Parts: sequence; C-alpha cells; structure tokens
Amino acid sequence: MSEMGLRERKKRRMYETVSDIAVRMFVERGFDAVSVAEIAAAAEISKPTLFRYFPAKEDLVLYRLSEHEREAADVVTAARADGTAPLPALHRHFLDGLAARDPITGLSDHPGVRAFHALLYGTPALAARLHTHLERSEAALAEALAPDLPDPLDARLAAGQIVAVRRILAEENWRRIAEGELLEDVGADAVTAAERAFAVLGAGLPGLT
Repeated sequence: MSEMGLRERKKRRMYETVSDIAVRMFVERGFDAVSVAEIAAAAEISKPTLFRYFPAKEDLVLYRLSEHEREAADVVTAARADGTAPLPALHRHFLDGLAARDPITGLSDHPGVRAFHALLYGTPALAARLHTHLERSEAALAEALAPDLPDPLDARLAAGQIVAVRRILAEENWRRIAEGELLEDVGADAVTAAERAFAVLGAGLPGLT
C-alpha cells in the first residue's frame, strides 16, 4: 500500500472515531451540554487537532452524512454509462435503499439510527447546518445533470427538486417510525410514496426520463 493510501486511511479512521465519540456524547447528554474540549479529551487528541478535522462543532455530527453528499450525482453518472436516464436510475436507487433499510432513507428502527435522527432533527444548530450538506448535494447533482440539461439554471432547478423529494421522503419515514409506527407498515407506504413522488418528478422533468 502507498504512503498516501495509508495516510488517507488513517485520516478517515480519525474522522470516524472522533465523530462516533462525539455523537455518542451528544446523544447521552445533548448537543449543547457537551463541549468540544470534552470531546477532544475523550478522543485523546488536542482541541486544535480536533478543529483541524472538524472546523465547527456541528461538523462532528454531519460527518456521518458527508459520504452521501455526492450519492445522487454518482448514481446519475454511473447510470449514464449504462445508458439509463437520470430519474429512473435515482428512482431505482431510492427503492433499493428502502428495501435495504438504509438509514439515509429514514426507514430504519435501529436504536442507534433513531437516536442519531432525533439528535439531528431535534437540535436547531444541526438542522441549520444540514442545509449546507443539502446545498453541496444539489451542486454535485446539478453538475452531473449538465449533459441532459445544458442550461445551468435548469440543472440547478432539477437538482433542487430531486434532492428535496429524497429528503422529504426520508424525513416522513423517520417521523412515522419516531412516533412508534411499525417498520413494516411504514415500509409499505414508503414504497408507494416514492413511486408517487418520482412520477411527479418525471412529469415535471421529462428531459431526465
């Protein structure tokens, strides 16, 4: 393995370890009740080192979503290579996520996932920071849609709609599970809702079908 590859793996492990420690502390005590200094101590690193990895306290939580920022864009790019249009590919990807009970779809009743979602959506500072994550997702998706929608504004508008649909579907699944509904019941409705939502997207964005 190259030195660069080893360095990147070590860096990724540091991100994951510190983020996991922080999320655990936030879930146990609340986001505002835990200081960055306490997290650094628990992770056995200095506070300046922590800030080199996570410039803002909120980033300690949002890191868990960072790997999904380019997800929609990557789906579109891979599908294009196979000759599949963007919306059908994104539709299938979301349905596959529901079937796999992927936490990013909101369709998971694992205690750890439920605690994370409660922390994310129940903390105003985190909910506000989530907007930055969504903006980056939209920008990446708009770039991936450029071959289908050459006008930059059209691509941005389409990306915004697609990201919003995925987010709202996931939030609805999480809300119902958080309120105590059975995973099986929510799952069945989630598929129906996704079918309806992507049909609406297809009608409004025929250039992506």
